[in-house]
Amino acid sequence: MKLPKEGDFITIQSYKHDGSLHRTWRDTMVLKTTENAIIGVNDHTLVTESDGRRWVTREPAIVYFHKKYWFNIIAMIRDNGISYYCNMASPYYLDEEALKYIDYDLDVKVFTDGEKRLLDVEEYERHKRKMKYSDDLDYILKEHVKILVDWINNGRGPFSEAYVNIWYKRYIASAVLLFISRVSSSWTSRQRVSTLLAVRSYGTYSPY
Repeated sequence: MKLPKEGDFITIQSYKHDGSLHRTWRDTMVLKTTENAIIGVNDHTLVTESDGRRWVTREPAIVYFHKKYWFNIIAMIRDNGISYYCNMASPYYLDEEALKYIDYDLDVKVFTDGEKRLLDVEEYERHKRKMKYSDDLDYILKEHVKILVDWINNGRGPFSEAYVNIWYKRYIASAVLLFISRVSSSWTSRQRVSTLLAVRSYGTYSPY
């Protein structure tokens, strides 16, 4: 499977342990891909629930998926700061249809003031019995909760404000470039080059 490139739009599908489709995000913009990770952004993204209900995300959010960690991270950029919603989930899988993962109920929410909450413990215990989560799976998930909390406490990766700012700037730059590509057919070569250089400078990022 060929990795998506910067500026591509992908679908994200969340499943449950029994194979049922849980939630779908349409048109997540890819900001960065590596061998193990994908960073993207949702901004007014259409979300479809398993029962058919639809809603649109309100604020821009940087999303982080990894092939080795049993969680994914959503950094929501709000007027009063950055809050996080972290899903305990399988490492992602990518095919021609979508980026896919299994959602394992437990969530960690981080508020703008730094407060942390572990959510949906009862749902996890219920699904663990109903869907027969193995003891090994239970151990892996709980160990990765510890890893996630360590990331939060130490400001690692997406939990660094600088990280979110870098990738949000990258998103703005990519969105502007996409717009320019659609409207600049009548521009002179000099206008195109000077505008692209200005946007690229604004969107410069660290290869974290």
